[in-house]
Amino acid sequence: QVQLVESGGGLAQAGESLRLSCAASGSISSIKTIGWFRQVPGKTRGFVADIDNLGITNYADAVKGRFTISRDNAKNTGYLEMNSLKPEDTAVYYCNVITSVLSNFWGHGTQVTVSS
Repeated sequence: QVQLVESGGGLAQAGESLRLSCAASGSISSIKTIGWFRQVPGKTRGFVADIDNLGITNYADAVKGRFTISRDNAKNTGYLEMNSLKPEDTAVYYCNVITSVLSNFWGHGTQVTVSS
């Protein structure tokens, strides 16, 4: 089992930056991939970015060049640096972890609100 706690969400104005963190506990030695997803009311949860245990990253087209995902294995924490924020980035952001046995875990989410 892996437990995830997100932090760092909040209110920002367009053009500003926020940094999300995802602290993992439990069977953290088995974490393979850390990812971030986001969801707005009435829509399905969508992929934002992920990073595997080799440091290979993937990004949704909507955030490429603005968001940076990283991980600190010593701190068992994943990060999402969000720059040049836009109002359309407003959503609840969820951390996701996939373990080496392909189990899937989710955090409870953190709200990001970007005003114009």
